[in-house]
Amino acid sequence: MKVEPETEEPTGPREFRKSKDSLITPAASPVSIHIKEGCPRMDAMQRMEQLVEQLNQYSYHYYTLDQPLVSDKEYDVLYDELVALEAAAGVQLPDSPTLRVGGELLQGFKPHRHLAPLWSLDKAQNEEQLINWNNRVQRLITDYNSKNSDNPLPEPTYVVELKFDGLTLNLTYTDGKLVQASTRGNGAVGEGILAQVKTIKSVPLTIPYSDGTIEVQGEGIMNLSVLAKYNEIAAEPLKNARNAAAGALRNLNPRTTAERKLSAFFYNVGYSDGVQFGNHQEMMAFLKENRFKVNPYVTYHDSFDKVMEVLHSIVEQRASLDYLIDGAVIKITDMRIREALGYTDKFPRWAVAFKFEAEETTTILESVSWNVGRTGKITPLAKVESVELAGVTVQNCTLNNVGDIERKNLKFALGTRVFIRRSNDVIPEILGKVTEEQDGGEILYPENCPACGFPLEQRGAHLFCNNRLDCKPQIVSRITHFASRDAMDIETFSEKTAEQLHDELNVREPAELYTLSFEDLIKLDRFGEKKANNLLQAIQQSKGRDLASFLFALGIPNTGKSTTKVLADHFCDLSAIMSATVEELTSLPDIGGIVAESIVSFFADPFMQAGIQKMLSLGVEAKAPEAAAAPVTDSFFSGKTVVLTGTLHQLGRDEATERLEALGAKVTGSVSKKTDLVIAGEKAGSKLTKAKELGIPVIEDEDEFIGLLDGK
Repeated sequence: MKVEPETEEPTGPREFRKSKDSLITPAASPVSIHIKEGCPRMDAMQRMEQLVEQLNQYSYHYYTLDQPLVSDKEYDVLYDELVALEAAAGVQLPDSPTLRVGGELLQGFKPHRHLAPLWSLDKAQNEEQLINWNNRVQRLITDYNSKNSDNPLPEPTYVVELKFDGLTLNLTYTDGKLVQASTRGNGAVGEGILAQVKTIKSVPLTIPYSDGTIEVQGEGIMNLSVLAKYNEIAAEPLKNARNAAAGALRNLNPRTTAERKLSAFFYNVGYSDGVQFGNHQEMMAFLKENRFKVNPYVTYHDSFDKVMEVLHSIVEQRASLDYLIDGAVIKITDMRIREALGYTDKFPRWAVAFKFEAEETTTILESVSWNVGRTGKITPLAKVESVELAGVTVQNCTLNNVGDIERKNLKFALGTRVFIRRSNDVIPEILGKVTEEQDGGEILYPENCPACGFPLEQRGAHLFCNNRLDCKPQIVSRITHFASRDAMDIETFSEKTAEQLHDELNVREPAELYTLSFEDLIKLDRFGEKKANNLLQAIQQSKGRDLASFLFALGIPNTGKSTTKVLADHFCDLSAIMSATVEELTSLPDIGGIVAESIVSFFADPFMQAGIQKMLSLGVEAKAPEAAAAPVTDSFFSGKTVVLTGTLHQLGRDEATERLEALGAKVTGSVSKKTDLVIAGEKAGSKLTKAKELGIPVIEDEDEFIGLLDGK
């Protein structure tokens, strides 16, 4: 699927609250209005006054101070209630947020009046509202053609773009030079932020087009991967990518902007005194020709049914993107139709924004418990007041470590309101406290292991239990990992099996699996003869696993499957790996100093050495990899650096890698300028996006990929 953003057309009511483009319109479902008997109009007016005051306060904190007090979802509920009350009463208060789009100007920035208005977008919250929008478009075109039969409008076609969650930018170029940059502001006047925008490397300072003045709109964003790196070392971590981008661009010190390493996508030419476009495709081509960064996910459709299909694809793909989106934008592509349809007081009639289910909200932090992992790391788990988020009921949220708690100002947050975010099926994460005050109960860090009572040690931001020999959660997790599919692949084995073996047979390390007998297993609860024999057979078969699988099964800190395969392929011998030095290890591809130190320390541990020797003495082979045939040097893939991403249905990732390497390719895990080719399967995410941004060739058809592997 190819979806793409241009997203940003400023949006409705909340749009002004999100300088990114929130779309505002009536709620997806009608809001019930309950008015007391006696003086219903007065009661409705009082509620409207309350909502206007409340929403204006939220908007001030959101736009002007960049310190949101509530989530988008909560704001939209109140906003839609106000829209419904105003419709029922037939009046709008003078300071109602439904009358304006934008936020107040910050002191210290010079106001900039846009040459052409930056419109908001009407909002659709469900498919029915999208269909209603399209029906209105069709009716308006039919009505126009009935009055202009000599020059009728063509049938409408559509473009679908992503709706970014960042800060709207309006750039002014005169004779090919960037002369001004501003925020969206209220749609007519924004804040001049030229110095800040110049720090964004994806913003061209000069462009080839030099015939007069143009205004170009786009979205300033902070990539999620950049945000994660920033927060690793930041004294004050940023709560989310949207606030990070907005705060940087609206900071009076451009150095702060530069430190955030922002990016930007561009999607619209709002004003030009020299160039005109016949359709949206021409405008996008113009932007690309003039070196503007255009998001690769943009699709064009002749049928509105196809538009609906693409929207479903975007929802599925959302979590894999390296930047935040909160919806999609649908526009009519033909410029003559756009001109004929025109605008309402706030929105273009030829565009609509489809809002996704909210992924962020606020709730009350109720308690924090502590869990013990395979390596002895103690991880906090937060219980929150139940709240609906992205279609599910959330009760538990992740907190990475004690350092995370400190950085997010959560040490005194029990019983207070916190921001949470959920992406796809991942457990929600707490982003931080809604307010900065330390006004809640204290989260107490454990001094002893919650499982075994052993004194804890803090290393960096993490707490650890060093009682490896007698801490049940560590033992059960180590054995479960050892037996897992990508490791020793012991069939029928599960975490429950590991726990039962620990509790009833005192199994404390993976090596002891190879000492189990039929007599041991048959006396266990729920173990009959067949189950006991099947498990013993699976354990016996696992002795023949290769060296890479054995190394992965050991659970060496900071190493994964790719690293253990590199070790196995290079050394081809377990003893050589166990005695390797840091210098030898760092000479290998994709192994840095931290990983090398982890490997050396792991094999220097007498406990690990004893366990390995015991397994070898009990028949575990840890087979060296068979010598591979010399790679082909004249295939399509010979000498190419290839990246695999997404799901391949006909070939597994491992088989695809083996076949590519046999044909002379080098398969790596990350996309860079050195990458020659990307193979993108289903639900390919940020790697595919980066490849398209860098102009790297991409194969998205699995049949085509297999044909090339077969030499066709």
